[in-house]
Amino acid sequence: MPLWKVYHPVGAYSQKDKKAISQSLSDLYGRMMPRFYVGVIFQEVNADNFYIGGEPNAQFVRIWVDHVARTFTSDAMKVGFFNRINEILAPWISQRGYDWEIHIDETPFDLWTIQGHFPPREGTEDEKRWMSENRASPRTHA
Repeated sequence: MPLWKVYHPVGAYSQKDKKAISQSLSDLYGRMMPRFYVGVIFQEVNADNFYIGGEPNAQFVRIWVDHVARTFTSDAMKVGFFNRINEILAPWISQRGYDWEIHIDETPFDLWTIQGHFPPREGTEDEKRWMSENRASPRTHA
């Protein structure tokens, strides 16, 4: 599961934009895990509720990502991932003139369930089945 929380100015994104962003992120992760793991929450924030450096900022997008299904195993992997997500998000952030910040938290895999099931480990036959079915099912690592 990656869960993306996108805090953005009111009116920054249309429903079409939100769907396109969510699909682009799901496409990125869907090459290595079930697409249904990917969640994206868009939260509009009024300019008078978004402060950067003690001043209101109506041109700022803040993204908080929780990773559980995968963790980064090297600095090169981290840099490559951030480069890729900045590229993916550019049409909706930098190319629209927004400033932005992104951070990722990594939660231990064993502290996560989906529909009450412990997800299968990376690369296992069970995970491959979850990917092909695009849904949770009982056989897992627990």
